[in-house]
Amino acid sequence: MHADHADTETIRRILTSAGDTWAVVGLSNNQHRAAYGVAGVLQRFGKQIVPVHPKAETVHGEPGYASLRDIPFPVDVVDVFVNSELAGEVADQAVAIGAKAVWFQLGVIDEKAYERTTAAGLDMIMDRCPAIEIPALP
Repeated sequence: MHADHADTETIRRILTSAGDTWAVVGLSNNQHRAAYGVAGVLQRFGKQIVPVHPKAETVHGEPGYASLRDIPFPVDVVDVFVNSELAGEVADQAVAIGAKAVWFQLGVIDEKAYERTTAAGLDMIMDRCPAIEIPALP
């Protein structure tokens, strides 16, 4: 992977400056899925999570939405827990709703989506986990 898909400065900027409203795409009440645990960590570090899943379930006490377009307030960061084949469309939706940053989780990689998203002026990280990165911030 190319180094700037997960450089330290971009990680720090997203976690500390991009904003505290994180849409977590793929988040459901399935406690065995990584998204559930990561969303809990984000909450503990002061982030407002917004579950985004076709079921639109309430997760960790936060109401869910079926898609990014359904969220009736601004979203700062879109955290993506879908397969790489679907992630590019989510990144495009993040640009369309005016998000400041996109974060593709571990194993989620789409080079073309990275190019489109950063060209649109958003910060983006691929193949990393904010639940691992946020506690490591100095």
